[in-house]
Amino acid sequence: MAKAAGSTDLRQSLPLLLGVLLIPAALGSSGTIFNDGDVSWHIATGQWILDHRAIPHTDPFSFTWAGRPWVPIEWLAEVLMAGAHRLAGYAGIAALATAALIALHATVYVNAARFVGPWRILGLIVLMDIVLIPMMLARPHLLAWALIAFWTWLMLRARDRQRAPPLAAALLMVVWANLHGSFVIGLVIAAAFGLEALVASPDRGAALRSWGLFGAACLAAIFVNANGLEGVLHPLRIANLEMLPLIDEWKPSSPKVTPFFFLAVTAALLLIWLHRPRLHPVRWALLGFLLVLAMLQTRHQAVLAIVSAMLLPTGLARPHERTAPAIPWFVTAAAAALVVVRAVLPITLPSNEANPWQLIAAVPMQLRSEPVLNGYAMGGPLILSGIRPYVDGRGDMYGDELVVGYKRITDGDAAALAQAVQRWNIRWAILPHRYVKLVALLDRSAGWRKVHEDKVGVVYARD
Repeated sequence: MAKAAGSTDLRQSLPLLLGVLLIPAALGSSGTIFNDGDVSWHIATGQWILDHRAIPHTDPFSFTWAGRPWVPIEWLAEVLMAGAHRLAGYAGIAALATAALIALHATVYVNAARFVGPWRILGLIVLMDIVLIPMMLARPHLLAWALIAFWTWLMLRARDRQRAPPLAAALLMVVWANLHGSFVIGLVIAAAFGLEALVASPDRGAALRSWGLFGAACLAAIFVNANGLEGVLHPLRIANLEMLPLIDEWKPSSPKVTPFFFLAVTAALLLIWLHRPRLHPVRWALLGFLLVLAMLQTRHQAVLAIVSAMLLPTGLARPHERTAPAIPWFVTAAAAALVVVRAVLPITLPSNEANPWQLIAAVPMQLRSEPVLNGYAMGGPLILSGIRPYVDGRGDMYGDELVVGYKRITDGDAAALAQAVQRWNIRWAILPHRYVKLVALLDRSAGWRKVHEDKVGVVYARD
């Protein structure tokens, strides 16, 4: 009997340990989470905030937008990133990402454990991670993923209890609105569950009052941010920029670019057809809405994956064995240990255009203070190195005029290059090799000379 019980505990524990500890720890330790130049300017922004004890409202970093308006709506995440970086360098950033991923996976696991068995939960987590991995970067959106899952859990718990979430839960929106622009999706999720309550409740008047009050509290909470009204409206204004199709995460989903997303969606649809999960129509509508968003813009794939992982198990209730009481305490302690170990162990950054540190180190000192034409992903590393870039990942701040014009330059438009050189008195350039047309243009242009080149990119100076 004891042997059978021990065997059962092991079967329950292994998926839990894999799904909540080992998988997120491995993902958080991967150097690929630094494959984005935006990581650097997020760290630099957090450092600026810590040093000045204030939130910047004008751009302190570039020479093209210096002193002009900037809305840093992710300032809280940036402070966390800068703090982690100061404590343990890039290993600290990896530890922060690991902690966030463990929190996400734990929330998905705990929620699903009420409805399905441990091995099915592990499969659900793997399917979710297939979608998340291409977007698993050490940026504020990764920290917001756990919030999306926890917020959805709060809504599910409220519906299970046939009442609105407690008003105190709306305070989470204060954190979210200062962490990442996905707080708008949080409002949509809350509204969907409020609609479900209104449709399903026998006392619709009471449901309208309680959920309406909670919704009003959430709306009030998002205004408690460092940027005021602009912090609330900024995520909506981004959607109207002409330059969005030039940025990968804002492009429509494509099987050629993100094939694993379409693989995961196909697998999920097949499982839905086989198991027929019983969800309220409003929940299906919410998933349909998120699917449309994900198809329109790649960045929303993660939201769809997380919310689906939270909602679909609720329609698949089956008898299952419960986790041994001691296991959650062990998992919590093990998670804390993994985060500490991740912070202590060094991590090797990939050498690419998002981390062109050797290329930047080779830039002559006399050029560093001069106006530069840089690769888009190199803008963040330049900022973190104390060099003012022409452009960086804050495309929403620069706007259509500069970013669309920059795209013409990188496409090898000689007139656009000449105009930018004259307007900004550009003295040098640091570019990745993939800017083939622009590199070729500089190679054949009089007055430009190559001063350094490595496997990541090339540095030019203008005579």
